[in-house]
Amino acid sequence: MDRSNKPSSIGVGASIPQPSVNVNESTVEAILPTGESVSVHLYGATVTSWKLATGEEQLFVSSKAILDGSKAIRGGIPVVFPVFGPPPPNHATSNLPQHGFARSQTWEFLGKSSSESLGSKGAKADSAVKLDFGLSSSIITEDARKAWPYEFGLVYSVILSSESLETSLHVQNKGSQPFDFHVLLHNYFKVPDVSKIRVKNLQNKTYTDKVDNKQEKQETSDAIAITGETDRVYVDVDPTAPVSVVEDDKTLFSITREGLNTVTVWNPWTEKAKGMSDFGDEEYKGMVCVEPGAVKSWQVLEGGDTWEGSQTIRPRL
Repeated sequence: MDRSNKPSSIGVGASIPQPSVNVNESTVEAILPTGESVSVHLYGATVTSWKLATGEEQLFVSSKAILDGSKAIRGGIPVVFPVFGPPPPNHATSNLPQHGFARSQTWEFLGKSSSESLGSKGAKADSAVKLDFGLSSSIITEDARKAWPYEFGLVYSVILSSESLETSLHVQNKGSQPFDFHVLLHNYFKVPDVSKIRVKNLQNKTYTDKVDNKQEKQETSDAIAITGETDRVYVDVDPTAPVSVVEDDKTLFSITREGLNTVTVWNPWTEKAKGMSDFGDEEYKGMVCVEPGAVKSWQVLEGGDTWEGSQTIRPRL
C-alpha cells in the first residue's frame, strides 16, 4: 500500500572528506578539504609552497631557484643541518658546505597520516595532515658521508592544518660516537613590501650582526624595520613567545618554537641580491627570512640519544 508520507531510507552517513596527498618523483603535495595546501620537494625536504584556503601563497621561492637537484633551493623552508653558516675551522663539520648537507640531499618520503591528535591542536581528521620525510647516513651521498662520517637519522615532519603550518626535526644518533650539530629552519616568507613590514618581539635580545663584522649588539626596537642588508642572529629567545612579522599592526605570521632558542632575521637587499645567481635582482623587496634555530652553540648528541625541535607558523592573525 502506498503511503504519501513514508519515511525516507536511513543512510549510513557520508564519509568525512579527507586530505589528498599526491606523490611524484620530486615532490609531495597535500591539500586539505578546506583548500589549504603544502608542497614539499624531496630534494632537501624543502617546503616550496604553503597556500591558504584562498589560494594565497605564504612562502617566497625565487623565480631563479634551481629545482633540478643540483643546488639547494632558494626559498621555501630549507632544513639546515648539521652546521649553520660557513663551517668553522678545525671542527667535525669543517669539510661541509655552508648550512650543511641536509638541504642538498634527496630525502625519503616516509608516509602521511591524518588524525584528531595531529599537531595536538584538536584538529579533526579532515582538517590536518602530516607528511614525514627521512634522511640517514645510509642514503646521503658518498661525499657528504666522507665529510661528516657519523651514524645519524633525521625525521622531518610537516603538519598542515587549516590554522597553521608546523615543521619539526627529530635527530637521532645511531652510532656510539657523540656528534655536534646545529639545526635551523630557514623560513622565506612572502611579504607585500619588505620596507613596510616589521619583525616584533625580539626587543632586548642580544644578537650577532653579521653585516657589521659579527659584532654583538642589543636590540632596542620592538618593531624591527628592514632598511638595508640584514643578517642578525638573536640568541636566548624564549621559544614559547611568538616572534611576529607584521604590517600596519596586522600580523602576517606568528612563529612559536620548541627546542629552538635562536632567531635569525635575513634579507639580502640590493647589492647582495645582485650577486646571487639564483635570486632575482629585485626580489628582496617581496621577502623576509625569519629563521628559528638552535645555533648559539653546538648541540651535543650522545650515542643512542635523540633531539627534537619544531616551529608552528600561524598566518594572518
